[in-house]
Amino acid sequence: MSQDYDMGDETLWNPSNGASRLFLRQVALFEAELELPSGIGPMVNDESRIDPDAFAVFVDALLAWHRRTSHAVMLALSEGFAATLLVLAERGGVAVDWARLGAAPDGPSENVQISALTGMSAPPEGGTWESRLRERSRELGRFMPR
Repeated sequence: MSQDYDMGDETLWNPSNGASRLFLRQVALFEAELELPSGIGPMVNDESRIDPDAFAVFVDALLAWHRRTSHAVMLALSEGFAATLLVLAERGGVAVDWARLGAAPDGPSENVQISALTGMSAPPEGGTWESRLRERSRELGRFMPR
C-alpha cells in the first residue's frame, strides 16, 4: 500500500504507508515548532493535497529555522525532514531563496550548542550548510517514488 502527496494535478511523492505516517507526524511536529501550517493536507483516501502557497511559506520558515541553529542533535534530527521537504518543493516548482538563506541567519541564533573547544557557538557556514542539505535532498530524491 502507498499514499499520494499531490500538488495540483501532479503526484510529488508516493511513499509506503509507514513512511507516510512517519512523515505526517514530523509535519505535525514542525508545524507546532514553527507555529505555521505546512500546507500539507490530511491523508484522505490515501491522498494528501498540498497547498503550494502555504507549503512555500512553511518550507522557507523551516529552512530559516534550520539555518539559525547550531545544535548538532537538532540539526541531525531535522536534516532528513528538511531534505524531504526540499524534494517535494523542487518537484512542485516551489522556489527556495538559497542566497538569502545561505547568508548570515535572520535574527538571533536559536538552540545553540556551545563548543567545548572554543566556548563559542555559531551557525554552520552558509555554503557548507546549503551544500550539505542540497546533497541530502538529491540523495533522497532518488529513493522517493512519484
